[in-house]
Amino acid sequence: MKKIVKYVITDILRNKIVLVYTLFLLVSSFSVFSLEDNSSKGLLSLLNIILIVVPLVSIIFSSIYVYNSAEFIELLVSQPLKRKTIWLSLFTGLSTSLSIAFFIGAGIPVLIYQANMIGFTMILIGLLLSIIFVAIAMLATVKTRDKAKGIGAAIMLWLYFSLLFDGLVLFLLFQFADYPMEKPMIAISAFNPIDLSRILILLQLDVSAMMGYTGAVFKDFFGTYAGIIFSFAILVLWIVLPVWYAARKFNTKDL
Repeated sequence: MKKIVKYVITDILRNKIVLVYTLFLLVSSFSVFSLEDNSSKGLLSLLNIILIVVPLVSIIFSSIYVYNSAEFIELLVSQPLKRKTIWLSLFTGLSTSLSIAFFIGAGIPVLIYQANMIGFTMILIGLLLSIIFVAIAMLATVKTRDKAKGIGAAIMLWLYFSLLFDGLVLFLLFQFADYPMEKPMIAISAFNPIDLSRILILLQLDVSAMMGYTGAVFKDFFGTYAGIIFSFAILVLWIVLPVWYAARKFNTKDL
């Protein structure tokens, strides 16, 4: 397993797309912090980049890499190796590589300008989002044999989590405007890792006052230690469940 992980990490870190991705995050991060007179404002601007770019690159790059590695995967399957081990090695290599790229591109600038609990939280959330969307991408690829359909499904999943989910939530809020929807919104937010990450960072930055009564409800829950632990537990579940299901599906898949 270690040899497969090492090969995947080495192969990905030399990939031009990953190098460009790292450079883009690095330039964007330093630019945002340099332009803002307050590092907290810079962190808020960087948050928008992280919540859009990191999931997009993670899900699309992982999908393409898995499809392009089809022959390599078939070769590994022909060896006396468990399929579960092969799949988990591939996932570990992909998630580690993209996490390293994120840490170099965005983590280091955050540590330079905002080396406090808010900065550490943002780095941790960026790393978790990288791993989550690698897991979702691998689930999409194992479910669909056709490359075009698989990549299309990955893009649609990113669109759903980044844009469509918020639209559906707003629709629900308008439909049930006469009912107290603040507390159910806490449960609904758990179904979107991007929204959950956004809420955690905004509450750390004390921007919840701009969110009205809903922000107060979120702060009462997510602002406590129990709420923070619950949030990170949900984000970890977003990694574990897709990886577990994808590994199970790959174990019985006809290559």
